[in-house]
Amino acid sequence: MWSALQLVLSIVASIFLYHLFKVIRWIFFHPLSYTAKPALRGPPSPSWLLGHLKLTWFNVYRPGETSIFDKWRELYGNTFSVKGPFGKQGIVTMDTKTIQHILKNDHIYVKPPSTQGILRMMLGEAPSVLLSEGAQHRAQRKVMNPAFGPNHIRELTRTFFEKATELRDIWANHVQPSGIGKVDAADWLSKATMDVIGLTGFNYSFNALNDRGQVNELNQTLGAMIRTTFKPSTVWMLVLTALPIRPLLRALSWASGTTAAMQNAAERMQRIGREILAESKAYLAATGEKDGSVGARDLISLLLKSNMSTEIPPEERMSDVDVIAQIPTFVIAGFETTSVSTTWALFELAQNPQIQSKLREELLSVHTSTPRMEQLNELPHLDAFVRETLRLHAPLTATYRAATQDDLLPLTQPIIDGEGKIHNELLIRKGQNISLSLFEVNTDKSLWGPDAYEFKPDRWLSIPDSVNTIPGVWSNLMTFLGGPRGCIGWRFALIEMKALLFTLVRSFELQLDVPKEELVVVSAASMQRPSLRSEPNRARLPLLIRPLQMSEH
Repeated sequence: MWSALQLVLSIVASIFLYHLFKVIRWIFFHPLSYTAKPALRGPPSPSWLLGHLKLTWFNVYRPGETSIFDKWRELYGNTFSVKGPFGKQGIVTMDTKTIQHILKNDHIYVKPPSTQGILRMMLGEAPSVLLSEGAQHRAQRKVMNPAFGPNHIRELTRTFFEKATELRDIWANHVQPSGIGKVDAADWLSKATMDVIGLTGFNYSFNALNDRGQVNELNQTLGAMIRTTFKPSTVWMLVLTALPIRPLLRALSWASGTTAAMQNAAERMQRIGREILAESKAYLAATGEKDGSVGARDLISLLLKSNMSTEIPPEERMSDVDVIAQIPTFVIAGFETTSVSTTWALFELAQNPQIQSKLREELLSVHTSTPRMEQLNELPHLDAFVRETLRLHAPLTATYRAATQDDLLPLTQPIIDGEGKIHNELLIRKGQNISLSLFEVNTDKSLWGPDAYEFKPDRWLSIPDSVNTIPGVWSNLMTFLGGPRGCIGWRFALIEMKALLFTLVRSFELQLDVPKEELVVVSAASMQRPSLRSEPNRARLPLLIRPLQMSEH
């Protein structure tokens, strides 16, 4: 009996010592333990355990207030160091030349394990376009590109307007006899964009946009995912970063419910994805190539058709597993970012009556309530307003990369190291993590001028030449990233956002329903959302709406 106990204890001790060795090696000998050359300056670490992680993951500040990264830029320049868990060094850069080099060389710079970890928890283990790298990613983009081209987005514009009109009618029902209604724009826009991605993505009706308060399974699934990003626990943040002790931390996180909620949500998304794929295949088998039907125009149907094209070599075609992996990616990327961006647009209109009136005048000059994509793009004030919204309120504030080999990073702005020496390039080591600060590029005063933090749509009538150095895929902005991994759905997002604004601004006068001082920006997991100081754990934008006279439509 005693010998059996000794054996068990020996096994337990051996396992413990093995993991202890891995932790010690990871903390002290992992590439992130080494300092980049030259040694970068940066803010002092508030904690050896978490470093700056908690401060940068979840941050609350006033709209128009300088971000924490911008404050650090003023002290340390465009490229500086921050600390991660266990004293690990990370690099933050807002240098456009550095960012261009990193995004262009996607074979060297890939998503770091921490980012891959959270994406796998949200999307599952299958290789979606957000998770895949290298040749697999290029093959997936080749198959998917036709579904996001201008010809297809033109066909989807009608669906964008159908849901925008449905949202308008629901809001109209909230108007009281006094002529004023109260709505939470953030909540309703998330429902509208969820319905849009369901219909245009998979010919699937989520029925999120209803005035009866009904919540379907997908609403619950996505809500569970998003809530975990608003204010995650310390243990959960470490699960994503401390790789050698992830099994232990994951168990603790399971006990707290965070990881369990994320994994359950991901599994439900996978099951819904399998159902959608089966229905899409059955529909295509029954209808063939009838592109004129709504079902044949959804993204998954086009992806399946493209996948069967003779132009795609058999070895580059996507398997059913690959196709299913894109479905939760379409949903999460396709509804949340557009919802947040449009909410920010209404926020700016509500507090800028002159901009609102000027935009409405242009929209009411269009003699149809459902213009074509080309007509939307020919409206200069709407276009400038959307560009300025996406500049100042880019939903994604940063993206992360890890170097797969040692590399020299070019710099626009020289680095001053801890000894006061000036350097024109930065040696980065294999395994080093780099944060690309997208929001800070979009608001860089050296590029956009001293009014970079001010909302001014008219700036787009004559933008400075300096912004031409910004390596974005669209409009000299980093909002949709750039390079081979630039956002594939940027056209989709722009036209959907314009359709929603076109319909709502023509129909209602908008005003804030809370004091301006109560509104805050919640930056959580690199997403910035509008919220309330008293309730920062979810997106909020309470508005007062006044319907315009029908004769004005």
